[in-house]
Amino acid sequence: MTQPPYGPPPSEPPNWTPQAHPPPPYPPPLAPYGSPSRKRRVLPVVLAVAVAVLLIAIAVLVPVLLTRGDEDGPAAEGTSDLSAVQEFEDLTTRHLAPGETKDYPQSPSVGGDHAPVWLECGVYDEPVPEVNVVHDLEHGTTWITYRADLVDDDGVDDLAKQLPPDGIMSPYPDQEAPVVITVWGRQLELVGPDDPRIGLFITKYSAGDTAPEPFASCNGGVDPDELAGSGGTAA
Repeated sequence: MTQPPYGPPPSEPPNWTPQAHPPPPYPPPLAPYGSPSRKRRVLPVVLAVAVAVLLIAIAVLVPVLLTRGDEDGPAAEGTSDLSAVQEFEDLTTRHLAPGETKDYPQSPSVGGDHAPVWLECGVYDEPVPEVNVVHDLEHGTTWITYRADLVDDDGVDDLAKQLPPDGIMSPYPDQEAPVVITVWGRQLELVGPDDPRIGLFITKYSAGDTAPEPFASCNGGVDPDELAGSGGTAA
């Protein structure tokens, strides 16, 4: 009889008892809601959500608040258009007697009876006789006035740069606004030399369309120092 190529199966040792394998370990149960470990895991998520909501709120509210701030600033006061221009109609054009003065209802005046001679174009650093400037307004001249106590030297320079060729600029202590721009029958109070409406006003009115004599100009007028005896006053 041929023997198999391998030996007999091994036999169990004496008194050997089969051992049962232990079951695999189960995962630990979830911590109950409200326990410290559960809170430690939930807190970062809550904080992340809160930060995201805050960032979204900032992104939405900041532009709204900035826009509202703009509405409460110069734009809300009408400094972006000419809606605040005051209009005066039916102004008289009578020539006053030489040396005669007149009490105008507006400060500065927008027109009315005036001296028989007008003032030369230019920038003046002292108040000029109003009855003569009103004659300039009749010619279509643009008059820019300012409060010397509210406009500094740099502001005065800025105003002078904006004065059109057919224009007069002078201080006017009795006006309420820092700067006022006037043509015959039209006037606009301004917040300062950098008010953007200066350019808008000049573009619309400096051609003299509202004046009785729009093409006469202020050129050829007199100097305030020469007004004595020429139908003007040096007040």
